[in-house]
Amino acid sequence: MRILSAADILGASDYPALVEALRNAHREPPPMAERTLMRSSGRGSDSGFLIWPAWREGAALGIKIITIFPDNPQRAAALPAVQGVYQLFDGETGTPVAMLDGIALTFLKTAADSALGADYLARRDVDTMLMVGAGALAPHLVRAHVALRPAIGQVLIWNRSPARAEAMAAGLGDLGRPVAVAHDLEAAVRAAGLITCATGARAPLIRGVWLTPGTHVYLVGGFTSEMREADDEAVRHGTLFVDSRAFTIDHCGDVTGPISAGIITADDIAADLFDLAAGRHPGRRDDREITLYKNGGGGHLDLFIACALFERCKSGTRG
Repeated sequence: MRILSAADILGASDYPALVEALRNAHREPPPMAERTLMRSSGRGSDSGFLIWPAWREGAALGIKIITIFPDNPQRAAALPAVQGVYQLFDGETGTPVAMLDGIALTFLKTAADSALGADYLARRDVDTMLMVGAGALAPHLVRAHVALRPAIGQVLIWNRSPARAEAMAAGLGDLGRPVAVAHDLEAAVRAAGLITCATGARAPLIRGVWLTPGTHVYLVGGFTSEMREADDEAVRHGTLFVDSRAFTIDHCGDVTGPISAGIITADDIAADLFDLAAGRHPGRRDDREITLYKNGGGGHLDLFIACALFERCKSGTRG
């Protein structure tokens, strides 16, 4: 069994190749997948234990195990808030074939998911991207979009802590295009044609009245029903897409909130990635349509990317 560290995984990363692997996997029938989230019962604690198994019969199966301890960065050891591993098995024999760093895998999976969704839903002439949030995932999201969309001429970063946005902008100095910190979120939203949010927000940050015609919004956070990144007005203004109906309708606040409020029903979700990749939905219909894409994640996505990374690492392919 191979052990693939974060360095191994990130060294084998190639965003266009991973996006194509994800696209091709979505043209096949969905694998079996489940989700279990255990939350701490301690007062004042927001810790969690997330388990995501998936099984594509005859091909591969795997399970991602993630711990979420928000207080870790404040501890003396400054441990990461999120840690985990991914175990990959052979689909014909059930033999363990690889253990992968779960966080690096998640970064690449989410970035590829985002870029693939935008490939169907964002305008081709988008030249300004806004990244809302400056956590560890955010640089991967930016790099994936720029790799798939070289027409992006500038990147804006907004974060509650401007210092973190400044640090992220400095780290993206090799992109070959301007990367600037946005201090006014409303102005940045109005200026951007492609907006990606990756935050832990519990109250909406993106307001529907700020969205201009033709904007594409990708929502990564909001992985519980109590979390929101966009308001109800954004859903009213735009066409809603998801990466997977199975992992968004029941637990993602940006979908469950508008459904609970009667703004939409589950039937108002236009399509998911399986529909888009298979051609059952055309994606963006015109240059003035506002599109919203909610990432609900799911074990099937981790399985798809784990298989692609494992094959790249086996062959010695580097990003």
